[in-house]
Amino acid sequence: MSGPRAEHIGSLKRPDILLQNRSDYELGKCTVEELRACEDACIAEIVRLQLDLGFEVITDGEFRRDIFYTGFYDKLSGLKDVPDAPEYMFQERLRRFSSVYGDEFEFMKKVAGSQNVSKIKLTIGAPEWYHFRHGKYTYEPTAYTNDVDYFADVSRIYREEIRDLYARGCRKLQIDDPILSCFCDTEWRGRMEKAGVDPEELFQLYLDVYNDCLRDKPRDMTIGLHICRGNVKPDGSPFTRGPYDNIARKLLTTLNFDCFYLDYDTKEAGSFAPLRYLPPNKRVILGLVSTKTPVLEDPDVLRGRILQAAEVIAHGEIPRTKEEALNQLSISPQCGFASHSRGFAFVTHEDMVQKLKLVRDVAHMVWGET
Repeated sequence: MSGPRAEHIGSLKRPDILLQNRSDYELGKCTVEELRACEDACIAEIVRLQLDLGFEVITDGEFRRDIFYTGFYDKLSGLKDVPDAPEYMFQERLRRFSSVYGDEFEFMKKVAGSQNVSKIKLTIGAPEWYHFRHGKYTYEPTAYTNDVDYFADVSRIYREEIRDLYARGCRKLQIDDPILSCFCDTEWRGRMEKAGVDPEELFQLYLDVYNDCLRDKPRDMTIGLHICRGNVKPDGSPFTRGPYDNIARKLLTTLNFDCFYLDYDTKEAGSFAPLRYLPPNKRVILGLVSTKTPVLEDPDVLRGRILQAAEVIAHGEIPRTKEEALNQLSISPQCGFASHSRGFAFVTHEDMVQKLKLVRDVAHMVWGET
């Protein structure tokens, strides 16, 4: 179950010129056409950088988005994004009336070149994003009578989008999910219980939703799940804390994803012990390189951590050789370099490039390839 050894999660540091153009657009100082042209140029440049660095998986850096999940729900019929919406405002039934990310993929095909289409990875937001945040206010009772009906439409929309992207040539897709990490966190679980929600029942609901989204997944399309710890707090502290122990068995053994992107750059993420549940037919991309600091990690330490993870997998619930276990692993930076558009001011473009080079070089150290 081998795959690319060096990856990055998706979002990359936005150039200053792009941030300025977006700010000008919001102030009415530039047109949407001018903003689009700036985005196009910046994406073309960041794609060239990834290819020059030798990465086998490339993204558009999420340069068209203000935050990682922008562009999915706001393109659906029946949902309107209203900041600080009052409780009386609800949504109608959801419907996908056109391609959500088709244009983004088509542009990536254009700038990457036909020989690199197989390397393109698109990132999208999590299907339970609004439900976890808004609970019973997620939908109007006259539109949906219960969560099962609501998620039936959500899952259908995801299947439609996956089918559309596949037809366009997309073979790599990643879903970014900060929500599932909340089930690792005792504080967040306590909040759920205080609100009258059973964390285990809600977690199972979300797992069922994911498998429904993936019901018609093409065999030759790799779809991964990124359990985000978050890079949105100004001080760089994680969105959630706690090891993966509470969710690992169900996450790794029952979800029909091909791979899992797990952030492991902080002590709060715990040990590699939960990886003992990893089945032989799935992969884990270890987010070992922090994007919250310009300080470069020690390559030998990173290599050692990868070998530790492989040892856990080899002696896991389904034993395998160390070589087989190592073949199920890859390395990446944790989360993204700009989960929100501005990212961290103290991590520069050059810092990002050095971090990406580090990931590439460590992959070469461990597997003899990039």
